[in-house]
Amino acid sequence: MQVRPVSFPLLVDDLAERLASRESDSHLRVAVDGADAADPGRLADALVDPLRVRGRPAVRVDTRHFLRPASLRLEFGRTNPDSFYTGWFDEAGLIREVLSPSGPDGSGRILERLWDADVDRAARVPYRQLPPGTIVLVSGPLLLGSGCPFDFSVHLELSAAALARRTPPDLAWTLPAYHRYTAEVAPETFADVVVRVDDPRRPALVVSTW
Repeated sequence: MQVRPVSFPLLVDDLAERLASRESDSHLRVAVDGADAADPGRLADALVDPLRVRGRPAVRVDTRHFLRPASLRLEFGRTNPDSFYTGWFDEAGLIREVLSPSGPDGSGRILERLWDADVDRAARVPYRQLPPGTIVLVSGPLLLGSGCPFDFSVHLELSAAALARRTPPDLAWTLPAYHRYTAEVAPETFADVVVRVDDPRRPALVVSTW
């Protein structure tokens, strides 16, 4: 493996070019995977306008709006890393409301928000009909290896030290879940693009030399 430093604007431009060059006669489901400390939402947000400039409509979905109800999510307490790893996010809802409809032979009718965690009830948002060739950008942690059908994946990689350093103290309880994810899923071994973000000002593309 080689690590190639790249500025954030050039990273966005490179990814937008890769995504826009994919087949435009169908939707494209893209995972932007990373711990909260890696800020995957920032990268996903930054891709929207460059994709539109390249003629590809883009829609943003954040897994923060696909949480399970608090009665299930917090069954074993508010700071249980195993619950965060296996029971925090509603993958079934994400597949049902976003990934299957935007996949092959899907209706193209998606729900961008399923759950409002602030009030712990279903989000009251209308369904959205995707234009042809839409790129659906889904950001969040622990996205890969869970059975979610993505067409393209970007993994934002952090060293253990950087992850610990950049995780706020009130979220330090999630660290064992991320360590488990790295050990059990190893997303860096199969993601289409891996970006090291130990320093958010200086991302680096991990390029295979095989």
